[in-house]
Amino acid sequence: MARSLVTETLESLNPFKGLIRQAEREGEPRPASRHDWQTDEIVDLLQAPLFELLDEARAVNRQYHADGQVQLASLLSIKTGACPEDCKYCPQSAHYSKKTGLERESLLDVDDVLSKAKLAKEAGASRFCMGAAWRQVKDGPDFDKVLAMVRGVRALEMEACVTLGMVTKDQADRLADAGLTAYNHNLDTSPEFYGDIITTRTYEDRLKTIANVREAGVEVCSGGIIGMGETIEDRARLLQELATLDPHPESVPINALVPVPGTPLESQAKVEPLELVRMVATARILMPTSFVRLSAGREALNREAQILCFLAGANSIFYGDKLLTTANNDAADDRALIEAAGLRIKPACAS
Repeated sequence: MARSLVTETLESLNPFKGLIRQAEREGEPRPASRHDWQTDEIVDLLQAPLFELLDEARAVNRQYHADGQVQLASLLSIKTGACPEDCKYCPQSAHYSKKTGLERESLLDVDDVLSKAKLAKEAGASRFCMGAAWRQVKDGPDFDKVLAMVRGVRALEMEACVTLGMVTKDQADRLADAGLTAYNHNLDTSPEFYGDIITTRTYEDRLKTIANVREAGVEVCSGGIIGMGETIEDRARLLQELATLDPHPESVPINALVPVPGTPLESQAKVEPLELVRMVATARILMPTSFVRLSAGREALNREAQILCFLAGANSIFYGDKLLTTANNDAADDRALIEAAGLRIKPACAS
């Protein structure tokens, strides 16, 4: 695409172009978020010259997140393995366990989880995320234990997030009553490419869970994964699905595939760092109020690539040595990186 056409695209399609810079000068209200993004608009943003894309994302980020804070979120697998879903990227799927060698682990005890949450808070995390390898939540003792975990994390004055598979409206209500801050349920990819990655749960199932969570008054955490063999149009369609939700998800994790031996995607090439930067920047432009969370795959990025992601609008990272079952960056290195970038760590919330 010629530079002049990209510039025209950014000016005509991005509602923040010019308006943000004028508002910065004059102190006027922020321009309203859009919920009517079209696929071709998003493709154009993803393909824009990098510096122009970063300029726009940076302008949006300054307008909505001027405090320069980065939230540290800790992620713990509270029930590992033996998931009946066939997600091709996931080592926790029972379909691939013989090849991945991942051992099944039962739901952790409440006290054990809360002790880990306390350690995460002491290390600087203000959000504690708990993931269980279930297809869907089942009422009963295990769900009651999860509710107790949520209440305990909130009592520590931390945000509590869970990902438990599909949930009904009643279950979402019970999670809300327990004080749950956010529910994570990623769309993963575009509706068109989804069937190539997952066959045991439909896209509509995912959207229904998000609707149940939203109706219960719980914040939505939903994003996706790049590097699974999708096209740029698939990436645009994923972002379109998220950006046309009204309201936008409060949290948008951007993941790069970590190819795990034994899974069907084990031979996928690692994502080029600038592709991740482009996804972060485009997500920031489309969903200006959301926390854009730099998630799986960050371990493969050098310091400079991570700083580019912060520059592009990422304002949260998962913090700790493991993301469910895959390795993550060193916590001390993360804190040093945030300091070197001139950013500040978001403090814990009130209960």
